[in-house]
Amino acid sequence: MLNRVWLVFFITAAVAILVRLFDGQTDVLSQSVEALFHSAKLAAEIALGLVGVLALWMGLMRVGEKAGVVGAIAWLFEPLLSRLMPEVPRGHAAFGSITMNLTANVFGLDNAATPLGLKAMQDLQSLNPNKAVASNAQILFLVLNTSSVTLVPVTVFLYRAQQGASAPADVFLPILLATSASTLVGLLVVAMVQRLSLLNTIVLGYGAVLLGTLVASVFYLGTLSAQTIATVSTTLGNGVLLLLVFAFVLTAAVRKVAIYDEFIEGAREGFNQAIQLIPYLLAMLLAIGLLRASGALGYLLQLTGELVGLLGLDSRFVDALPTALMKPFSGSGARAMMLETMDHHGVDSFAGRLAAIFQGSTETTFYVLAVYFGSVGIRQTRHALGCGLAADGAGLLAAIFVCYWFYG
Repeated sequence: MLNRVWLVFFITAAVAILVRLFDGQTDVLSQSVEALFHSAKLAAEIALGLVGVLALWMGLMRVGEKAGVVGAIAWLFEPLLSRLMPEVPRGHAAFGSITMNLTANVFGLDNAATPLGLKAMQDLQSLNPNKAVASNAQILFLVLNTSSVTLVPVTVFLYRAQQGASAPADVFLPILLATSASTLVGLLVVAMVQRLSLLNTIVLGYGAVLLGTLVASVFYLGTLSAQTIATVSTTLGNGVLLLLVFAFVLTAAVRKVAIYDEFIEGAREGFNQAIQLIPYLLAMLLAIGLLRASGALGYLLQLTGELVGLLGLDSRFVDALPTALMKPFSGSGARAMMLETMDHHGVDSFAGRLAAIFQGSTETTFYVLAVYFGSVGIRQTRHALGCGLAADGAGLLAAIFVCYWFYG
């Protein structure tokens, strides 16, 4: 799959470059060459930036596993995850690392979520009979990550506040509805492809509890200001992580685990894994960089606007589409598009709000796929990309729908 996707990216970029050359825009050549070298530099910077944080959490996770704390955490969600990932045996360490990764994602703690996700992917890889081909459990886990399961998108609120929004957190509920649609569709699509049964008492019971918790959180957070929401979310998330760290170390000490030695061993694995990521990151960033520099995304946006106009539909959502089109490829690129839309149309305009909803309700699917699968050497992703993009598409459509619903 990735071989074909990579080729499509290059062909699309080549066509876009030729179109711009025929239009007299010769600067596209220098821009494309610059994108090549920038991608190489960026891949190294991202991987090296992950070295410290990945070594930290891989070391702590190893201590937590030896202490039995990770196993205790896994016990909470193992009945649900074992139904969704039947090939993972009960009691396996993967359940603990998956639970911790999803918890970090819910709180929007990206610095912890990524290394914990890589640890979960590594645990799942230990069960994978064909190390070059993604397993069903790995695909489901990746799709859950690409569906952006963040409860409180604090960064979006802060960007809106910086741009002078009258009520920075008023996009909270629209974002939550859109990202919920993305996660639900991603789960359903994977379940359909992998023939998982979701209609059983365990899955439905957990779903009811999670839904009840979600509704209660929405009602509580809805009574708070944007700044208070940011403070509560950050404090709670950081408190949970610190509690885990101290629980790992202190419990391991009580059980007479060689804490320092185990941490060093886990950190060494994290270091090696971060370096291993560079080729996979480079390949994906290279194709995405060319796609951006060639102007292909700009042409796609222009074509979309013309099609909407021909259909006689309300075209206000088109102004926010740059964020939506960029998000699957680049988080920083989508953020820049969101800020540009807010600056040009107004932070409280329809397009400004929709761009914020797009940013908070979808994830950088191609980046996540390259990082997570690249960390364990998987080359054949099977239906992972299709299911991830289906979740993205659901999130984007839901974002447009709820934006019209809330803001007319």
